[in-house]
Amino acid sequence: METIKAIMTRRSIRNYTTKQVSKPQVKKLLEAAMNAPSACNQQAWQFIVVSDRDILNAITKIHSYAQMLKTASCAIVVCGDIKAEQCKDYWVQDCSAATQNILLAAHALGLGAVWLGVYPRMERLKDLQKLLGLPKKVMPLSIISIGYPKDKVKSVKRYSAKKVHYEKW
Repeated sequence: METIKAIMTRRSIRNYTTKQVSKPQVKKLLEAAMNAPSACNQQAWQFIVVSDRDILNAITKIHSYAQMLKTASCAIVVCGDIKAEQCKDYWVQDCSAATQNILLAAHALGLGAVWLGVYPRMERLKDLQKLLGLPKKVMPLSIISIGYPKDKVKSVKRYSAKKVHYEKW
């Protein structure tokens, strides 16, 4: 899929078919994630692929907006590894870029995905750390729900010239 078209047509997908996402597809998503820009090239990210139905369902109890995980094929939890940081506090930007790359790659592969925010909601972060057995210095930023889209979702034009400023405000 051409890059601009992928950006303009990607939508958050919350309803999935029962078709399973393959391991090679998940690997492709992770490769895309790890090719995201990274401050100081620190690559202070870690990824947890979750396909176990019990764990996916448990996440829905931690994150009230994650109910689509009940039908998702899998999820990828994008985490910042604070111990691996070289540029302090840039893990959030690095992991956000990795998350966006996963969303775009999923769309390009014909998959549906949605970004579920974890950080900076500390109650979500702590509960997810506990559920997934994360070390204290590994901070979950996002959960990406992934599956085959059940419905076709139309793209939306969001450009607004009112929000663009040149040179100064």
